[in-house]
Amino acid sequence: MGVTEWQAMGNKKPSQNWDDLRYFLAVARTGTLSGAAKQLGTEHTTVARHIQALEDELNNRLFHKSNSGYGLTDAGERLLAGAEAIESAYVSSKAAASSEGQPIVGTVRIGAPDGFGSVFLAPRVRALIDRHPKLEIEILTTTRPFSLLKREVDIAIAHSSPEQMRVVSRRLTDHRMYVYASRAYLNEAAPIAAREDLKEHPFIGFVEELLFPPDIGFADAIGVEPRIRSTNVLAQLQATLSGSGLCVLPAFVASSYPTLVPVLPEQVSFMRSYHLHIHEDHRKAAHVREVAAFIAAEVERNHSLFHAPTAISAAAPHLVDAEEIRPRGNSNRRALLE
Repeated sequence: MGVTEWQAMGNKKPSQNWDDLRYFLAVARTGTLSGAAKQLGTEHTTVARHIQALEDELNNRLFHKSNSGYGLTDAGERLLAGAEAIESAYVSSKAAASSEGQPIVGTVRIGAPDGFGSVFLAPRVRALIDRHPKLEIEILTTTRPFSLLKREVDIAIAHSSPEQMRVVSRRLTDHRMYVYASRAYLNEAAPIAAREDLKEHPFIGFVEELLFPPDIGFADAIGVEPRIRSTNVLAQLQATLSGSGLCVLPAFVASSYPTLVPVLPEQVSFMRSYHLHIHEDHRKAAHVREVAAFIAAEVERNHSLFHAPTAISAAAPHLVDAEEIRPRGNSNRRALLE
């Protein structure tokens, strides 16, 4: 934070300073008053009043408004770094002040791919909240990445190692994906005896241009063009269950549906990885650590679920590993979640 900004805020109580900065950070991160209001659980008019009060206090405009939302001015950019430093210090201090042995209290927001969040995690969190009655869980499921820096989530489950600074991470598990079809579809469709036969059948897949990361779609690797496309794994699952065609699905998703049959599992499969990320500031937060440990333990306890069917030969001539087609990311990140 620049000297001018500090001097202007010096007459306020620390609690007032932090309260003003909370609203500032929310608008800077969401880009809109309504988005900030939703994040803070208040009204957009309240957000506007706080921003106006802060600008009056600093005698500087912090945002410029456009059709796309609120963007930071030069003064806003200068304030942002200092405000985030204060936020980090506040979060870390609050976490450090939590005593060992105290009840786990608070809300933990988890961002995860829809398959993992909806099919694997959601049915299991009851055990966690039963264990900690004052703990609340929010699960956000989407294919887009979540920003820990912008505090969109407390824990992010992702297919890759972290792309952001000040993130601690651990690899949860590898998981296999296979081509699946419903028994009803296979009973009526032409036989599938070899990889080339797949091209004669309709496929269900992703809307490629909306994919993130772009390598979670496997149509090109198989050599097919999906006729039914969705950005959501659960939508693809339902289309497959209805007998609409073939689809690449995670084994842990398909295993819950006995009417789904893996097609050429020893010839065609893909492997991906799940990673768990938290912001460095939350390493000592008891409620976040407890939820992160629970997720890791559940994944470990259900390890085989992520790899079924089990009859996979490393020498299978047509086995495709997603690691071979995935762009390599930046590996110079902190990779240990203690």
